[in-house]
Amino acid sequence: MLNISNKIFKSPLKSQTQITNPISINDEVERYLNNIFEKEMAEKDSILVSYNPFVIKKIAGYLSGKIKMPASIGIAGETASGKSTITMDLIDTIESFATEFNIEDAITRVNTDDYYYDRSEMVKAAGSFAEFAKNYDLDVPQALELELMHKHIKELLSGKTTYLPKYDMSGTAIRHDNYTLAKPSKVIISEGLFTLTDKVRDAFDFKIYVDIDEDIKKERFYIRANERGLGDSADHIYANANEKAEVHIRPCKAKADIVLSGSADRIKYKNFLNKIIGIIQELYLI
Repeated sequence: MLNISNKIFKSPLKSQTQITNPISINDEVERYLNNIFEKEMAEKDSILVSYNPFVIKKIAGYLSGKIKMPASIGIAGETASGKSTITMDLIDTIESFATEFNIEDAITRVNTDDYYYDRSEMVKAAGSFAEFAKNYDLDVPQALELELMHKHIKELLSGKTTYLPKYDMSGTAIRHDNYTLAKPSKVIISEGLFTLTDKVRDAFDFKIYVDIDEDIKKERFYIRANERGLGDSADHIYANANEKAEVHIRPCKAKADIVLSGSADRIKYKNFLNKIIGIIQELYLI
């Protein structure tokens, strides 16, 4: 996904062999990626639930330099599935690699939650966010301005700098527009409940869904609800989130290129990603 001028393959891809043909490079990378994915799927407690084999070809295209455009990644899943944690670990891993090898403009995050409509006046009228949440549904795509998110991602992919909104998650429901300066980069990444729904899904080259068992999801949700002071509204919010997820979020799993386990060990995620990123190092940087 990070395109750098071609040099040589190092083991295990193709030891000490000069390759100038992008097609040959792409084929080697594709074979190596297939091996990585197949081995991970065979692992106990794998981070992978499933994947579309075609995604290997797409990843290989970006890593080999055959595809020279920026790549966009969309990550979706139910509340408390682990999608935010996975996204931040992915960002941290890529940024660490970019820092080590002086790669500029490696990754830009577009947070889906920042596109919730401003409902601060409704919160004030209700007296608290907890009371507001009892009568306003935040668990439907219509609660967010996804068309604007789609526009911003497309602008970044086309090389344009843009300003993103910032939504206050502390309970005010304020959205500050034109708040965060976002620069074009080699990877644009977004995550959220509705990141892979109809109005924004086609902005992403890679679509990832994070799956999670019900009992783990419920435990995580109530820990978070307690931290946010949702009180007795937590039960209603959780029930509504489950109901709306059945309609709006779970169908996205079938449209994903990769389905990840939201309960897998974080170290396994980082190790898997480092194997993929390591291809760049072996191809171009050593």
